[in-house]
Amino acid sequence: MKDSSAYEVVWPRGKRGESGGRLAKRLDTLEGKVVCELWDWIFKGDVIFQVFEEELAKRYPGIRFVSWREFGEIHGANEKAVLAALPEKLRQFGCDAVICGVGC
Repeated sequence: MKDSSAYEVVWPRGKRGESGGRLAKRLDTLEGKVVCELWDWIFKGDVIFQVFEEELAKRYPGIRFVSWREFGEIHGANEKAVLAALPEKLRQFGCDAVICGVGC
């Protein structure tokens, strides 16, 4: 006879799908580099990116920024199309680094 108070135990985490990839080599400096900005339009990125631009420009001569406005909302109704176009846009702008702002 089966004990009706017994429960089957299931591990709450799913199987790991990927073992991970290699990280890109870090830049030695941001001096003279093109930094692209990505944002999900959720929490004050418009304010924060302006501060990043001002402060990083003081520290790294020749740094250039490509505004989040050029890329579109990375989380929202058009996110699938925006993300699909992202690799080509990053190449088009000659992007060396990305600041990706996501908020809650």
